[in-house]
Amino acid sequence: MFQLNQLIRNVSGFKPVLLQNITKLRHFGTNPREKLRRVLVVSKLTRLEFEKIREERLSDESLEQMIRDRGTDYDAIKYYHQLHKTVEEKVVQSFRAHGIEVKVVNRITIHKDALQWADLIVPVGGDGTFLLAAGRASPFFLSNGKKTPVVGFNSDPRRSEGRLMLPKQYSKHVGEAIEKIIGNDFRWMHRSRIRTTLVGTDTNVRPSPMDLHEFHSQPVEHKEVMSTARNGKSRILPYLALNEVFIGEMLSARVSHLHLRIDQSELVTKTKSSGLCVSTGTGSTSWLTSMNRLSTNNVKDLMEIIKRRTAPGALDSIDAESVSQEYNDDLVFAPDDPRLCYSIREQICVGVWPNPKGLESRGFAKEIFVKSRCVDASLVIDGSIAYNFNDGARALLEVYPEDSLLTIDMDD
Repeated sequence: MFQLNQLIRNVSGFKPVLLQNITKLRHFGTNPREKLRRVLVVSKLTRLEFEKIREERLSDESLEQMIRDRGTDYDAIKYYHQLHKTVEEKVVQSFRAHGIEVKVVNRITIHKDALQWADLIVPVGGDGTFLLAAGRASPFFLSNGKKTPVVGFNSDPRRSEGRLMLPKQYSKHVGEAIEKIIGNDFRWMHRSRIRTTLVGTDTNVRPSPMDLHEFHSQPVEHKEVMSTARNGKSRILPYLALNEVFIGEMLSARVSHLHLRIDQSELVTKTKSSGLCVSTGTGSTSWLTSMNRLSTNNVKDLMEIIKRRTAPGALDSIDAESVSQEYNDDLVFAPDDPRLCYSIREQICVGVWPNPKGLESRGFAKEIFVKSRCVDASLVIDGSIAYNFNDGARALLEVYPEDSLLTIDMDD
């Protein structure tokens, strides 16, 4: 037990030389045209583009017929493709009108050199595109020490909430938003991200990430950061989680068996559940809230039970809908909060589980150590990048200030 604790502490305290200069921010300054010279637009890969890549042997006419034969609305696919491209073109042309050089990439063509070239990364699409861009805007990718800001435009605000993007009004008024960016008329904002360290990994075997969007292994253009702990090697994964890290069996019907240690506690808790979700403040508006929210009917059911235990009329003035809204709102915490919020999905709490008793299914932590006892599990970063995480695999999840994502906040 002592050796395991020491291993965790050694890894937790490790700060690679690579990160020493990461906290130097790239401000646009009072004369931003001299500073903001290069913009990398990360384009949403539309459904139509995806279909063309997947069926590249087909002509446009044959592809259209195949899609229609499946019973899919081809006209809608084409309409939303054009809608996105219209907003993307406005973004590109608005930056170029100010003498700024622009390159456009998507999830297929994005690469390290383009990321290092840019002074600003601009995803155009929805939150998924923003997460793609943010995942690549990592200090482990940008080895030249830049902390490149990321600011996004929602290309379809009627169908996409786009919480990570600029306010929806700027989807229509793109030029106004870019004037504010160039004019330094905004507030800098930091969003905490989760650093994942695989503990005790084989130094001769590099973990192979899988892009769940494409369901294939993804080549990595860089080396993971290596650290040496007392009892073996560890790898800091290059992808930082802006929303959450999920650990669990890939087959959703299978129980996930995980051992958890919270904040260097001496206690290791064995759990069985539908998986572990560890969220940032940014991610707390997303999956974390969805899995923990209470509906108005949930509150009504609880109130009926409470009524049977209280004086008649004691709860008559309480509105179940407002209670559920307040509870759900309280699940959200600040995007720059340095804490992690963990949520054990559908934790089995009968018989001996969890073992030992006492671990709540949701709580805050500074760091979380996880050991897998799973059969076919993955560690998934922001619902996109997955690493195998089967029996014996160990991971340490932490938040470091120097890993935060630099973005901007702009008034509605």
